Amino acid sequence: MGNLEQNYYIRKMQRRDLEKVTALEAACFSAPWKYKDFEETLINPHRVYLVAETDCQEIIGGCMLTDIAGEGDITNVAVDERFRGQKIATALLQKLLAYGTNECGIHAFTLEVRSKNTAAIRLYENAGFRSEGIRPNFYENPKDDAIIMWKR
Repeated sequence: MGNLEQNYYIRKMQRRDLEKVTALEAACFSAPWKYKDFEETLINPHRVYLVAETDCQEIIGGCMLTDIAGEGDITNVAVDERFRGQKIATALLQKLLAYGTNECGIHAFTLEVRSKNTAAIRLYENAGFRSEGIRPNFYENPKDDAIIMWKR
């Protein structure tokens, strides 16, 4: 685990972040979003992607919110493996939920998480999410069920 020797802050993704965000996504997920997907996020008025950036301009985390008919769909929660366990995902998620509530008027948020990802499940439960269903065999590489979680 990397030691976070510098401060980091959370802000909206910008065009200059696209390469770094795409690399972070590829390092964290078996079916990562591509550069073009993140580029389209910049012009989608119903989406926001937040990044955690160090003082040295290193992107160490990110997450996305999509406003779908007044409900917030949270996806792409990622933290650089070297910096996990340092509450970066917690900070990103809190900022994303606040943004959704205050800027978009969203009061119900949902997400899907691998059933075997206990660290992520604990993160979401600590943020007030509760399991409300299962999508069998939702994930590939490796095959896994998705737990559907909601915060209402």
